[in-house]
Amino acid sequence: MPFQSLRFAKRCPRGRRGSLLPGGARREAAPSCGVWPSARAGTNDVGSASPSPSSSPLQNSSDMPETITSRDAARFPIVASCTLLGLYLFFKIFSQEYINLLLSMYFFVLGILALSHTISPMMNKVFPANFPSKQYQLLFTQGSGEAKEEIVNYEFDTKDLVCLAMSSVVGVWYLLRKHWIANNLFGLAFSLNGVELLHLNNVSTGCILLGGLFIYDVFWVFGTNVMVTVAKSFEAPIKLVFPQDLLEKGLEADNFAMLGLGDIVIPGIFIALLLRFDISLKKNTHTYFYTSFVAYIFGLGLTIFIMHIFKHAQPALLYLVPACIGFPLLVALVKGEVTEMFSYEESSTPKEVPAASKDGLTDGEKKEK
Repeated sequence: MPFQSLRFAKRCPRGRRGSLLPGGARREAAPSCGVWPSARAGTNDVGSASPSPSSSPLQNSSDMPETITSRDAARFPIVASCTLLGLYLFFKIFSQEYINLLLSMYFFVLGILALSHTISPMMNKVFPANFPSKQYQLLFTQGSGEAKEEIVNYEFDTKDLVCLAMSSVVGVWYLLRKHWIANNLFGLAFSLNGVELLHLNNVSTGCILLGGLFIYDVFWVFGTNVMVTVAKSFEAPIKLVFPQDLLEKGLEADNFAMLGLGDIVIPGIFIALLLRFDISLKKNTHTYFYTSFVAYIFGLGLTIFIMHIFKHAQPALLYLVPACIGFPLLVALVKGEVTEMFSYEESSTPKEVPAASKDGLTDGEKKEK
C-alpha cells in the first residue's frame, strides 16, 4: 500500500474543540505516498514513506496553524527516511500482528477526533437553533501553585459530543471490519486536518519541501524494497483506497488501488499557499489556485496512467511535484509575476490589536483627541 510518514501530534487549540495535527515533532508535514494497485490480492503493492505515530498529549495552543519553515522543509526528507528505515527494522524484528494491533488502537482514537473535528461545522448547520447545548471543559494539570502546568485543556459542548458519538460509530466499524469506506472517512478527515493546520510560509519553502520529498519518494520506491515491505506490513487509515472490483463484489470489494495521504496533504498545503497568494494580489481572481489544482489532477491522472501501462506501483510525487510547481510557475512567467510569487511571505504571527482603555479608546485614538 502507498505509505507516508505522517506523524500525528495531537493538538488542541484554545476555543471550543480540539483538533488533530498531522505533522512532525515540531512542524513537519506528511511526506508522500505512492500510488499502487491491488491490496489484499497483493501483487503490485508499493508505498512511499513510513508513518511514525507520536503520542503527544493534547496541549493548549493558539488557533494559528503550524508554519513549516525552510529549515523544517529541508530536513524533513531526512527525518522521514530515518523513520521509514526504523519502521522497516521494527517490522523485521517484532511481530507484525501485535504492532498493527497497537497502531490500530492509536489511529482509532485519532481518527475519531479528526472525523469529529471535520464534520463539526456541517453538523452545526444541521442542528436546530433551539438545540440544548451545554458547555464542558476537560482540564488536566501537572504540579501545583505557580508551577502548575496545563497538559490538557479541552473545551466542548453538547453538539461536539454528538459529533464525537457519530465518529465513534465509524471508529468501531473500522476497528472491527477494517472496511474501506470507514478507512476513507478517516483518511479524508486526516487530510483535511493536515491541510487546515499546516501552512507553508512562502513559495520557496514549498519548492524545497516538494523537491526534497520528490527525491525521497523516487529513491525509496524504485531504489530499495524497504518501502514495499513497510507498505505491505502496515495497516492503518493513512491512505485512500479505491476498489477496482466494486461492480463485481459491491461493498465487499477487496482489490484496491490506493493513494497515500502524503500525496494529498503535501501538494494540498502548497496549493493552499497559492490560494493565499492569489488573495494577496487583490485582483479578485484565483488564477494560481485553479492552475495548481488542475495541475494536481493532471499529475494524479498521469500517475495512474503510467501505473497501468507498466503494471508497477508508482511514486505519485514523481508526477505531482513537477506538475504542481511547473504549471503555476509557467503562469507566473507569462503574467510577469515571478518576482511577486517568490517574494510573497506569510507571517505566522498575528497582528497585535491595540489595547483599549476603560473608556474604550486606544492610545492612538486618545492622541488624535
